[in-house]
Amino acid sequence: MHDPRVLLDPATEAVRKLARRGYQLDLEHLDKLLSQRTTAVKQIDDARAESNRIAKELPAAAKRGEDVTALKERARALKTEIHEAEEQHRQFETELHEFLLSIPNLPEDRLPDGNSDEFAVEVRTWGTPPALDFDPVDHVDLGERLGIFDFARATKLSGPRFAVIKGVGAQLERALAQLFLQLHTQRHGYTEYSLPALVTRPTMTGTGQLPKFEEDLFKTGVGEDRELFLIPTAEVPLTNLHAGETLAAEDLPLAYTAHTLCFRSEAGSYGRDTRGLIRLHQFAKVELVRVVEAERSSEELEIMLGHAEACLKELGLAYRVITLAAGDIGFSAQYTYDIEVWLPSQQRYREISSVSDCSTFQARRAGIRTKAKDGKRGFAATLNGSGLPIGRTLVAVLEQYQQADGSIRIPDALVPLLGYRQINADGTTLA
Repeated sequence: MHDPRVLLDPATEAVRKLARRGYQLDLEHLDKLLSQRTTAVKQIDDARAESNRIAKELPAAAKRGEDVTALKERARALKTEIHEAEEQHRQFETELHEFLLSIPNLPEDRLPDGNSDEFAVEVRTWGTPPALDFDPVDHVDLGERLGIFDFARATKLSGPRFAVIKGVGAQLERALAQLFLQLHTQRHGYTEYSLPALVTRPTMTGTGQLPKFEEDLFKTGVGEDRELFLIPTAEVPLTNLHAGETLAAEDLPLAYTAHTLCFRSEAGSYGRDTRGLIRLHQFAKVELVRVVEAERSSEELEIMLGHAEACLKELGLAYRVITLAAGDIGFSAQYTYDIEVWLPSQQRYREISSVSDCSTFQARRAGIRTKAKDGKRGFAATLNGSGLPIGRTLVAVLEQYQQADGSIRIPDALVPLLGYRQINADGTTLA
């Protein structure tokens, strides 16, 4: 969410910046809403001032024996005027608030132009994609041959885009989550949280999922008092832990992590990645969130990116980092890196993590403020990133560590957590 004065300030070039992400800012409408609000406030102030003057004048006039009928009638009329002006002011405030909520964050100028992943810029690569001397098998066929995936029963239980993972597959998922949490809490300094999977509308609004992306969410409950949404990412509850709070600047940065289930309707994505674990309605993910001083957000983004990369390095998975184009970043982001992991079956890199700097955008929506020791106040900056999604990491492990005989070698970092070094082609394990 934006300070409307910033949007109108020519120095910010908000119209130009938003146009880079394909959003046309209606300055005329914004100016109209601001003018209406200002006019309503003036009407209220003028009416209250006159009402206060009459309230003081009435007793004196009555004491002098003057006819105060007109003053009393005017006082009653002013009471009605104030009430009507306040109602109008609330309406204008609501319209302005809803309009501001619909405007995405301003992308940084250093982002490349473009509106799709075709315009992304490669930052670096790490590791060497495995040179397999056989035709690589995709994760779906690998998992079904090993007996660890059961998509047919998942569809019977819940419909398409759900997965049942069993045996050593479920063990791999659990080990991946444990590895990531240990990295982030013991090496990177994050505090681990266990969180609700259902949150309120204001919570979803605070991080930018609402109102724009309601069709992408799963909603439960009937009636405003029971309306709850399943979280699409732990970013939502982690960031909103401090909604409406003022944080001491000296206590920042705050670094939080959580392993949760995530739920997404994937509206508009029909036909894309419908096979396997890449794009599901329900998936598990370890999320990273940092709450920092606004002027440090760019530095903190690089720190968080390194934490997400560390997960892939620990597993020995080849990947690359790209900078997304201005028109391809998320609604709340001002700058985003994607990490893409190599998938041998597709012979290309595929997204496994996004790490974003949201500047003060989410903090303004959620009311997360800071106060320095010298009394200076402002809004915090928030950052979020996947560190990492469990399903997509499992896909990469299966594909990059597949062997010619159909077995899967276990990355060294997972061996102490699993107790075996290989999954044989028949689904048994080898210590």
